[in-house]
Formats: sequence, C-alpha cells, structure tokens
Amino acid sequence: MTDIKSPLPGGPKPAVNPLFLRDEELRQAIELLFFGYRDFTAEPDAILARYRFGRAHHRVIYFIGRHPGMTVSGLLHILRITKQILSRVLGQLIERGYVVQRQGTSDRRQRLLDLTEKGRGLEEQLSAEQRARIARAYREAGGEAVEGFRKVMLGIIGNEEDRARFDRPAGPARR
Repeated sequence: MTDIKSPLPGGPKPAVNPLFLRDEELRQAIELLFFGYRDFTAEPDAILARYRFGRAHHRVIYFIGRHPGMTVSGLLHILRITKQILSRVLGQLIERGYVVQRQGTSDRRQRLLDLTEKGRGLEEQLSAEQRARIARAYREAGGEAVEGFRKVMLGIIGNEEDRARFDRPAGPARR
C-alpha cells in the first residue's frame, strides 16, 4: 500500500488526500478504466461488426482522419502494431474504398494516407457517440475535473514522446 505522510509530525497535512493511493482505490481505478473502455467502444464495435471490421480498422480510420496525409510509418509508430497487421487492415480499407494511398511528393517511397468521403462518413459514424459520451461526462464533471482527468491520462501514458503529443492545447488536428 502506498501512503503519503506529512514530513513533520503534527506538521501541515499534504494538500492532496492520500486516500486515493490505497490499494483499493487503485484497483477501483483499474476497474473504472475497464468498464469505461468497454462502454466507450460498445457502439463503435456494433457498427464495425456490420462492416466486418474490428477495432484495428477503427483505430486506423480514426488516426488517418485525425491526421490526413499521414505516412504508413507514422501510423505504425502511433498504433504500435506489426506491419503485417497494418498491411491486412489497410489493404481491406483501401480495397473497400475507405482509404486512399498515394506517393509522397518529396519522397516517392513514402505512402501517404487519406480517408475517402466514404471513410470520413464511417469515421464520423464511429466517433459521434464517443464524442457525445465524453462531452456529457466533461459537462457533468466540470472544468477542474476535466483538467484532472487529462493529467491522470497523461500520467498513465508511459512513452514520453506520446505524452508530448498533448503538450499543446486541444485544437484542430496537425499533419
């Protein structure tokens, strides 16, 4: 069990209540993440099943939509999946008209990815309920809790480079 104590006996108490660091609270946080993720992905999973797609397809569509013109290697870097898995998923999305792939202009070896109109429609369909769910939770929690959530999620992300993606204020997607 992790516990924080005041540096001096009878001295000032820490500003943060250490109760959230107890094993039970940590385990509850793990469960909250599991249940939250389950419900967060339930509707997109149902939509994907109708297309005979899975979560890997969703992630590919989401990140290409969020970063139009991204490279295949950039997508591999974000998703941390094997080239074989990405090749299979991307091949299906290209074949079925959701994604287009083109050569890079400065480096012809690069493969740049964009969603087609059909792909943008599917991405919107997959993300609409997720955005509404997050907006509802943010409204109910309030601004201070939203910032606290952001800090907690950044703390959970183990890779410094991935954390740095969020050093900027939220806004339009960057290429």
